[in-house]
Amino acid sequence: MACIAIINGKIYPASNKPDMPFEIPRGVILIENGKIRAVGEHVDVPAGSEVVDVSGSIVTPGLIDAHCHIGISEDGATQAGDDTNESSDPITAEVRALDAINPKDIAFKDAIAAGVTCVQTDPGSANIIGGQSLVMKTWGSSVVDELVLKFPSGMKAALGENPKRVYGSQNKMPKTRMGNAAVMRRALTEAQDYLRKKDSAQGQSDKQPDFDLRKEALTAVIKKEIPLRIHCHRADDIVTAIRIGKEFDLCISLEHCTEGDKVLESVKNSGFPVTMGPCLTDKSKLEVKDIGFTAPYVLSKAGVTLALITDHPVLPIQYLRLCAGLAIREGMDQEFALLAITRFPAEICGVSDRVGSIEPGKDADLAIWTKDPFEYDSKILYTFINGKCVYQGTDPGQIGGKSI
Repeated sequence: MACIAIINGKIYPASNKPDMPFEIPRGVILIENGKIRAVGEHVDVPAGSEVVDVSGSIVTPGLIDAHCHIGISEDGATQAGDDTNESSDPITAEVRALDAINPKDIAFKDAIAAGVTCVQTDPGSANIIGGQSLVMKTWGSSVVDELVLKFPSGMKAALGENPKRVYGSQNKMPKTRMGNAAVMRRALTEAQDYLRKKDSAQGQSDKQPDFDLRKEALTAVIKKEIPLRIHCHRADDIVTAIRIGKEFDLCISLEHCTEGDKVLESVKNSGFPVTMGPCLTDKSKLEVKDIGFTAPYVLSKAGVTLALITDHPVLPIQYLRLCAGLAIREGMDQEFALLAITRFPAEICGVSDRVGSIEPGKDADLAIWTKDPFEYDSKILYTFINGKCVYQGTDPGQIGGKSI
């Protein structure tokens, strides 16, 4: 298969390799068999390669949304396409986003037209334990299994207003924040006990506990194979999430973390990563009354590993890059803002070996822009996923490019 050479663009690799600069002013990306073969200022282009001249444009890794509900909360489908929350029990660890995603959700087209090439799709936050998340590409097949990069990639959990509201209205626990934490601890303790009994009965089938799909799903969290991804907007809920993570010695991620700046030292010292947002939305409930871009700026300055998110469809997925632009306006460093929608979400989602930066050996997922992608009027010229051009925007001939 012939190589594709993308030439003459300003490249932002988003790499953490010491020999890779933040910016390559005029570079070449060589793609072969869906992977990046080489990137740099001086790259030999094999004879017969398909050459795409993108002079005057900017090339970034494909953008990554580390927390959204694309495919399970379908745009325009109302109740028929809303499979986000199995709100029949506060603990539903056994449910899987994989079983509800519709790859024909129109939002996938919006994603690739905005340079978003990879997403983590979560169950919602109605439940204390909501089910298993996955990471997938936004293009490639009508069969969701063929889009998946990692499954399970996490176990969704929630504190705060949502589970209180859902189960309080059903007149059952949890009705309070005390109840939220207690129900979460109970589920984790039961999973620990289930795993202990399994381990102690190894080789003795008659002593094995009865198989329990719910507890079995949670054992991956107990064994630190996947993170517990805890929805927590308000400062007190953030601290509770950290407390429980430490109590049970878990890998967790702090999801939303809207008031993370109010408990900055706790967040920073925890070492837990943050998926932050959606910052560009309304103050829909009390726990997000201070929503905005100050908190991500403050956390970024403190060195917290942070991904900006849309929580699609709360904020439509095509506006992910604008969140980074607005964070820059608030004071966030431009390099950090790029990493917050590329490499950092890849690391948080556990797929940075495949995506998140422009480096040899990684998937050729690229976004090519008419200008600085953080500017509101920047447009996508091309989106590449797995080395294939899956979206072509403005006529590239206007900036010296070539249709492919």
